[in-house]
Amino acid sequence: MQAGFDNDLYLKMQSEHIRERIEQFGGKLYLEFGGKIFDDYHASRVLPGFRPDSKIRMLMEFGDQAEALVVVNADDIEKNKKREDLGITYDMEVLRLVDSFRDRGIPVAGVVITHYTGQRSVDLFQMKVENLGLRVYRHYPIAGYPSNIPLIVSDEGYGRNEFVETTRPLVVVTAPGPGSGKMAVCLSQLYHEHKHGVNAGYAKFETFPIWNLPLTHPVNIAYEAATADLADSNMIDPFHLEAYGETTVNYNRDVEIYPVLKAILDSISGGCPYRSPTDMGVNMAGKCIVDDDVVRHAALNEIVRRYFSSARDRREGKCDDAQVFRQELIMQRAGVDVDFRKVVTVIREKMKDVDVPIVAAELADGTIVTGKSSPLLRASSAMLLNALKTLAGIDDSVLLISPEVIKSMQRLKVEFLGNRKPSLHVDEMLVALSIAANTDPVAEAAFSKIPELKGCEVHCSVIISKVDEDMFRKLGMNQTCEPDYQTNCLFHI
Repeated sequence: MQAGFDNDLYLKMQSEHIRERIEQFGGKLYLEFGGKIFDDYHASRVLPGFRPDSKIRMLMEFGDQAEALVVVNADDIEKNKKREDLGITYDMEVLRLVDSFRDRGIPVAGVVITHYTGQRSVDLFQMKVENLGLRVYRHYPIAGYPSNIPLIVSDEGYGRNEFVETTRPLVVVTAPGPGSGKMAVCLSQLYHEHKHGVNAGYAKFETFPIWNLPLTHPVNIAYEAATADLADSNMIDPFHLEAYGETTVNYNRDVEIYPVLKAILDSISGGCPYRSPTDMGVNMAGKCIVDDDVVRHAALNEIVRRYFSSARDRREGKCDDAQVFRQELIMQRAGVDVDFRKVVTVIREKMKDVDVPIVAAELADGTIVTGKSSPLLRASSAMLLNALKTLAGIDDSVLLISPEVIKSMQRLKVEFLGNRKPSLHVDEMLVALSIAANTDPVAEAAFSKIPELKGCEVHCSVIISKVDEDMFRKLGMNQTCEPDYQTNCLFHI
């Protein structure tokens, strides 16, 4: 896929800018990291060329100068809140984040649990984490937060929170998801650092919205689509406009909290170094876009994908009509509809004549390939086989996997493993293809084309299984579906 973003330039500029911010505060910076730090697939979709692991690779540039704090809201542990893209709860995501930092040589100073009020499930989680050898710190609710500044900046407010002793110039504060309390943890740490005679600073790293792109740029609109469940909205930063006469973009929650943040920083250290929410940020992504047309097209695709995601969530009872209506308004603002994605048009036309599930993919050169459900293969599996044949220049009539092999796998699924549906999922089909590739040069030719599936647009006529959805994600294919089930059953997996 054509790149619109220079990732190498981004790593260089971003690390340099953060180093400058560390020096601005005399050598100690608490950096609040918004969004996904290890696997930012949203950024990689709307900024083609951006690598999902770019943020952590940038942090690795700091070597032994960086450490991390992982923050989790006690209420999210209590509610078993999930990170939907990975299918794991926030408490498990905390452990995954810790492992991910450590694997890359970045130590974790501890886990901070915010909004702690004695929840039993939180106590069990803390015991588990501490048994694994990691320190856990508790932060407590503060009455009147965030407006009661005198109480917040006092020994009964931030002073009551447990202080995490950090030793490195850059302290990265991250969390499994939004609403975890990252900013409050940073400010609490600043309060304690000041009490210990250490002058530390605070900054915020948010990739989106991109402050130096127009408010109506598709990349910024795509951010609103991605956060439709939070009802976030982008806006012109009025404080930055007043201070500098420069138009920049921020999002509503940062603009709304800025006066409070400024007052807290004034109270902690006697002055706020920032004249606007935009000043707080360190994001350099907007300066690394090298092809605006490519980026705009990718962002418009993402806006449509987010609409289908919300429509599916509504069908599954995960959101209400309001979220879908919001996505429809966002599409209107961006000037697109669902037909912007060619695969959607193809599927909806074929659905008129085909009464079984069908899947379409748009390859890098614009070619559309499809596949439909059969007794041997799920629609997703059939489409992927057809796509690999097309990429390898193999005639459609050629059988890459022997039907006898597929039937043997089906026997295993039904007779020995108790599955009701014998047709092969994507992962099962790819395993069969990989085995065939060992002895069949034609199958090997198709198998070797798997990396070229990355970035392809996919649309399905029905809600597909979790197994196939996960495989599309691992292959890097951008999948959406019509918000309908294949059957009228009440229970679906």
